[in-house]
Amino acid sequence: QVQLVESGGGLVQAGGSLRLSCAASGSTGSSNTMGWFRQAPGKQRELVAGITSGGSTIYGDSVKGRFTISRDNAKRTVWLQMNSLKPEDTAVYYCYEDRIQRYWGQGTQVTVSS
Repeated sequence: QVQLVESGGGLVQAGGSLRLSCAASGSTGSSNTMGWFRQAPGKQRELVAGITSGGSTIYGDSVKGRFTISRDNAKRTVWLQMNSLKPEDTAVYYCYEDRIQRYWGQGTQVTVSS
């Protein structure tokens, strides 16, 4: 059973920064892509960023140049550094890990005030 535990969400003013962390545990074998989606009220869940075990990254268009994803394979941990935050970044952020199937964290709230 894979568990993903997120931390680092909170309330920040526009222009500020936050760093999200997600630690995976359980199961064995290799981990493929890890990353983050987000979902704002009334909107579909959207990709924020993903990173492969080899370090290749992908970003959603709305966060390119502001967010940076990184990971430590040995620790099965992924981070999301979020800079220049905007009110439209307000959402619940969900960590995921792709193995044989996709596993999700419980989500962490990020609120950006104007």
